[in-house]
Amino acid sequence: MTGTTPGSGRQRTPSGRAAGPRSTPPRSGRSAQGQGKPAPGKSAQGASPPRKDQPSKAQPSRAQPKARPATAQPKKAQPKAQPKKSRPSRAQPGKSQPNKSQPRTSSTRLGFGAPGAPRGAALRDAAPRSTAPRPAPPGTAAPRPARSPVARSRMVRPLPPRPGRPEVRQRWLVGIAAVVVLIFLVRLVHVQLIEGPSLAAEAEAARTATAVTPAHRGDITDADGVVLATSVDRYTVVGDPVAIEDFRGSGRVDAEGDKVQDGALGIAQLLAPILDMPKAELAADLVGKSRYRVLAKNVVPQVQRAIADLQVRAYIRTDLTSRRTYPSGAVAGSLVGFVNDEQTGQGGIEAAYDDLLAGTAGSDTYERSLDGLRIPAAGQESVPAVPGDSIQLSLVHDIQWKSQDSIDDAVRTSGAEYGIAIVQDVRTGEIVALADSGAVNPNDRSTSAVAGGSRAVKDVFDPGSTGKVVTMAAALEGGYWTPESQFTVPDRYTTPNGQTFQDSHEHPVQKLTLTGVLAQSSNTGTVQAGEKIPLQTRQDYLYKFGFGQPTGLNLPGESAGIMPPADVADWDGRTQYAVLFGQGLSVNAMQATSVFSTVANGGVRMTPTLFEGSTSPDGTVTPADQEPGERVISADTADTLVEMMETVTGDEGTGKNAAVPGYRVAGKTGTAQMPAGNGWTYMASFIGVAPADDPRYTVAVFLKSPHSSIFGGDVAAPVFSDVMGFTLQKMDVPPSERAKHRLKTEW
Repeated sequence: MTGTTPGSGRQRTPSGRAAGPRSTPPRSGRSAQGQGKPAPGKSAQGASPPRKDQPSKAQPSRAQPKARPATAQPKKAQPKAQPKKSRPSRAQPGKSQPNKSQPRTSSTRLGFGAPGAPRGAALRDAAPRSTAPRPAPPGTAAPRPARSPVARSRMVRPLPPRPGRPEVRQRWLVGIAAVVVLIFLVRLVHVQLIEGPSLAAEAEAARTATAVTPAHRGDITDADGVVLATSVDRYTVVGDPVAIEDFRGSGRVDAEGDKVQDGALGIAQLLAPILDMPKAELAADLVGKSRYRVLAKNVVPQVQRAIADLQVRAYIRTDLTSRRTYPSGAVAGSLVGFVNDEQTGQGGIEAAYDDLLAGTAGSDTYERSLDGLRIPAAGQESVPAVPGDSIQLSLVHDIQWKSQDSIDDAVRTSGAEYGIAIVQDVRTGEIVALADSGAVNPNDRSTSAVAGGSRAVKDVFDPGSTGKVVTMAAALEGGYWTPESQFTVPDRYTTPNGQTFQDSHEHPVQKLTLTGVLAQSSNTGTVQAGEKIPLQTRQDYLYKFGFGQPTGLNLPGESAGIMPPADVADWDGRTQYAVLFGQGLSVNAMQATSVFSTVANGGVRMTPTLFEGSTSPDGTVTPADQEPGERVISADTADTLVEMMETVTGDEGTGKNAAVPGYRVAGKTGTAQMPAGNGWTYMASFIGVAPADDPRYTVAVFLKSPHSSIFGGDVAAPVFSDVMGFTLQKMDVPPSERAKHRLKTEW
């Protein structure tokens, strides 16, 4: 939009700049465009009249503003039109050239005229007739038609783009760079001051490795130092498949002279001959994303040293472990027990004394490089392992072997389900042998039998006739009867409360002394002798001799047995008599054996024990605490009872097969009923002491469900004779010197 500044004679352009006066002559050689002077051959409106034989073509323009109506008062002077930057087209013959000083207006956009009409005519038709200016005479500049404000606003051309301002971009770049630097600075301060200690600790932990040094487990030996269990150093070979991917043969050759390959195949070439494994199989195990692959266990030190000589510690390492071995094999195998892979006791002595045997594991903490090698200059901390104590048992290896061999033979010959043999020192309560038939070898883990434990403490049964010794002790100690007391003994006897009992076999009425009742193992005679003993006294003596209580061996799986109700008032009419001959209660083999050892020890009960003492790694010996004995019966009663039991092994007794040449033997046979499914079975037994004139050892033999005979005098007494004879000779016990003094068995 243009306007004239009053008094200046100059016009304002749409941009606000003053234009030169209209009187400025145009440049030479060109027509005066924008001053109203028509070009040759053109009309004043800037268009030549169309030819009659050819329609006029409208020339396209870059912008066709709407025509605005002419004002009634023409402008005094027209400014020089701004030339377009586009190249002006030259006039061509036969075509009309529009006047560049006059804006083009599309007739169709304005809605006037028809397509193809002359441009001048369209403009003329668009303007109101009352205000349209007349054409200027030839040779004069036509006045520029006035336009409406709307048309003028649409004809304003956009300003050319302003030139860039580099200082603004520089300020933005400087600001962005400052923000980035500030962010990095804040992060640096946060990492150094706040996260620094934790990141350092994490980095140290990542490069720190701790190797556990297992403690050497203490040995288990017998009373003479014979090793029953020991530990040996072994190694576990471990591979790192991730690190092995970076292994390079570097010109090395294997044991066969072949070039060592890279990666898993190369490690297999070096390691397979040492581990005695196929190369292909070993190479397959060394491939993967694991960092810990066990290749072999229980490797002996010689093999470990050969692996160390390969100098491939970054890829293959050997971890020190310990392996438990049992040099004596099956001898005391069920008693000694075993350990698991973590060297923890799982049965027998291994479990009972695990705290002493285990020791304390050590550790070796060090920093390592990325390839797994120890960094020599870095700090390291080592805590030495503390070996466990070795323990000594009261077992005697040879007597243990003899007991196992004899009981195994008895099981085979009698067809029994299993057998138990126990040898105990009557003076100390120490167990010299504790044997189970079919004892397992702890070195063989192919079956679970090694975890079964000893039947001598875990299986319970009625003591049977061996329990009559408790009744006789109570009768003598209480003064109710003497060894010569006379009884009329039928094969059946009915008590005052109507309970009928019978002997093991039919026989005529016998005239037996109290000694004879014991020698003949008469149930009916024992019931008659026990009728005088009060119920509470009967119960008290059962507990005094150790029934219903732990034996003190501390072996896993031990059973304390089954006792009648604690209140004797709750005993039924049959139980109060059945306990007199060893029925109505259950005990384990060790409890039954302890009764005879108590009598043989002058009436003083010693707690059974297997543990003699321990030896620390520095050689300090700590003996086991010896518990004081508990007197159960007087020495006189004990001596008398031993003499009564000696008649059992005489010609008139039930245990004559238990005799040991050169030694006086006192003991008692037993045949106890045991429930078995829907029926009954039997436990045949014999328990005795020798020498009877100066008792040293008690030997107990038990056979469950023997087929050849159910009587202990037939199947168990011979085993007793075999084991006791060997024990007395092994322990250098002199033969008996005093002649036998037999008490009367009949009257």
